[in-house]
Amino acid sequence: MTELRNVEADLARFRTRVFVVSLVVVLCFLLLLSRLAYLQIWRHEDLRAQAESNRTSIVPIVPNRGLILDRNGIVLASNYSAYTLEITPSKSGGVEQTLNELSKVLDITPRDRRRFKKLMDESKSFESLPVRTRLTDTEVARFAAQRFRFPGVEIKARLFRNYPYGELASHVIGYIGRINRAEKEKIEDADDQANYRGTEYMGKLGVEQSFESQLHGITGVEHIETSAGGRAVRKLASNPATPGNVVVLSIDIKLQKLVEDMYGDRRGALVALDPKSGEVLAFVSKPTFDSNLFVEGIDQENWQMLNGSPDKPLLNRALRGTYPPGSTYKPFMALAALQTGTRSATALINDPGFYMFGGHRFGSPENERGGIMDMNRAIVESSNAYFYSLANELGVDTMHDFMAPLGFGQLTGIDIHGELRGVLPSQAWKRKYYKRADQQKWYAGETISLGIGQGYNSFTMLQLAQATATLANNGVKHKPQLVIATQDATTRVRVPVPPVPPEDLGFAPDNVAIIRKAMVGVTQGGTSTRVFAGAGYLSGGKTGTAQAVGLSQKEKYNAAKMEERQRDHSLYIAFAPADDPKIALAVIVENAGFGSASAAPMARRVFDYWLLGQYPNEEDMAAVSKGQATAPIGKPRLIKDVPWPPAR
Repeated sequence: MTELRNVEADLARFRTRVFVVSLVVVLCFLLLLSRLAYLQIWRHEDLRAQAESNRTSIVPIVPNRGLILDRNGIVLASNYSAYTLEITPSKSGGVEQTLNELSKVLDITPRDRRRFKKLMDESKSFESLPVRTRLTDTEVARFAAQRFRFPGVEIKARLFRNYPYGELASHVIGYIGRINRAEKEKIEDADDQANYRGTEYMGKLGVEQSFESQLHGITGVEHIETSAGGRAVRKLASNPATPGNVVVLSIDIKLQKLVEDMYGDRRGALVALDPKSGEVLAFVSKPTFDSNLFVEGIDQENWQMLNGSPDKPLLNRALRGTYPPGSTYKPFMALAALQTGTRSATALINDPGFYMFGGHRFGSPENERGGIMDMNRAIVESSNAYFYSLANELGVDTMHDFMAPLGFGQLTGIDIHGELRGVLPSQAWKRKYYKRADQQKWYAGETISLGIGQGYNSFTMLQLAQATATLANNGVKHKPQLVIATQDATTRVRVPVPPVPPEDLGFAPDNVAIIRKAMVGVTQGGTSTRVFAGAGYLSGGKTGTAQAVGLSQKEKYNAAKMEERQRDHSLYIAFAPADDPKIALAVIVENAGFGSASAAPMARRVFDYWLLGQYPNEEDMAAVSKGQATAPIGKPRLIKDVPWPPAR
C-alpha cells in the first residue's frame, strides 16, 4: 500500500510539473504572437522604412573641377582620372603593419610613407587617405587579387588636377591641395558642407582659390542598394553632379612665358595692363614654382627647397612684393605739382648734382648732367635735385593725398586674394606705425627722399602698373581684372565678368599731356633712348633705380663692391602707343642696377609682342635674360612661328 501511495504521489507531482511547463510554453507562445502582431501591425510602416534605410546608402558624386583658360582659349588647368591606393587608418588594424605588407605587393617608396604620415597628422582617423597615386592597370590588378588581406585598404578612381605648363604662371593660376581642418571648419561655418561631401581638395592659391565657388561645381548624389557586407548591389536613384564653370583669364599665356623667360635666373615682377579696361595681360613673378607639386600633397624635400630658398619662389612679387619705386615716381610727383598748383611746367630749377637741406647733402647719380631744369627736362634726364626740391615744397601730406587716389599704398582690389597694401607715408601713418613717441614725429628731412621714390615709399608692381595705366588713360582709373569670363561646362554659354566702373580722378587734360609728353621724351632722348631705338611705335616710359639697402650720407654706392642682393633694383614704367595707349606696364628686376640696363629692355620686347606680333630670337632672348641687351638683336620671330606648346 505504501508503495502504491508513493507512485500516485509521484504521478501527481509529475502532472503538476507538466501543467506548469505547458502553461509557461503557452504563455511564451502568446507573448511571441503578441510581439509578432505588434511588429507586423502597429510597427509595420516604421520598420519598413528602417529596413529600406538600412539597405541603402547615399554616395556623393564629386563634380569635375572647371578648367582655367587664358584669353585665347589655351588650357592652363585641367583634370585627369587615375587610380589611387588609399588607407582608412581606423579600419586598417595598424597602419605601419599595413604599409609594410602593402610594400610587398606594390612599390611604396619612403617618400610615399612620409607624405602619407603627414596626411594622417592633418586628418581624422576615419578618413580615407592616399598612399599611392596614379597606379598602373597592372598594379591595380595585382592589388585586387590580394585585397582580402588588407582591411581598410581600397583602390579608388579619382580626378586629379593637372597644370600642363608646370611653373608657367603658377602665381596667377595657383594650385589645389587637400582640405585641412581649418578649411573644413570654414566650409561648415559657411553652410557649404553638403557641397563638399566626398571632396578632399580645394583651391589654395591664385585663381584656384579666389574662384573656388565657380570652379568647384555642385556635388551630386547616388542612392545605392547595398548587401549586408556593404557591397553595392544596384543604383536606385541618381542626381548627377554639375561640373564647375570654366574660368577665362585676361592674361596671354604666350606673353606670360616670354616675360618669364626674359627674367632667366633673375628675380623680379612685371605687370602689364590694358589701360582702357584694367584687364591684366601679364602678371609675372620670378622665380616661380611647379603647381603640380601641391596637387597630391607636397613632400617634405620639395617643401623645404621652396620654402627655404633665399630666392623665395613662393612669394608672389607682383602682388605681395613691396619696393621703393625710385625714379619711376617722378612723373607722378610732377603731375602732383601741376594739379596742386605748386609748380608750373616752365618753372626753372638749378640742378648742381646735389640738393642741400638741413645741413645734409642729398646726392644724384653720377650719370646726371645737371644744369637748369624745367619739368620736361627733369623727367627726361631724371633730375634728383629737381624732385628733392619739389618734395620739400609739396610736403608729405600733400603728396600722400594726391598719390592715394592713384592707388599707391592702397589695395587695388584685383580679383585674387593676398594683395599687400605697401606704404604711402604721411604724418598720420607714422604716428600709427611707430609706438614710441620720439619715433612718431615727422621730420622735414624725411620728406626729401620721398620725391625720388625712396624713403618710406614702398609699393607693389601692381600698384605702379595701375598708376601708369591711369596716367596713360588720361586720369581714368580701372580696377585690375584677371578673370574676364566664366563658361558653363555643360551649355558652353560664356558669361563675361563685368568690370567695375572706372573712376575719373579729374586730372586736367593739359597737365596729363605735359607728363605724357615728357615720358615720350625719355624714350626719344632720355634714359631709355637706346632701348627703344628703331621701334615701330612711339612709347612713353620712365626708368628707375631703387635702393635695396640704405646708405649713409657719406657712403657712396658702388655695385662692384656690394653683395648681389644688396645692389639697386632696376625698374621701368611705360605705355604704348604714345598717342593711344593699348598697354601699360611696370617691371622690376631685383638687384640689377639701372632701369635702362635690365628693366627697360624687357618692356621693349613686351610692347613688340603686343603691338607688332614679334617675338625675340634666341640670341636676343639670351642677352635680355642676362641684362646685356638694349634694342633687339637681329631679326625677331613672328609669334605664330614660335612653337607651342613649349618644350618642358
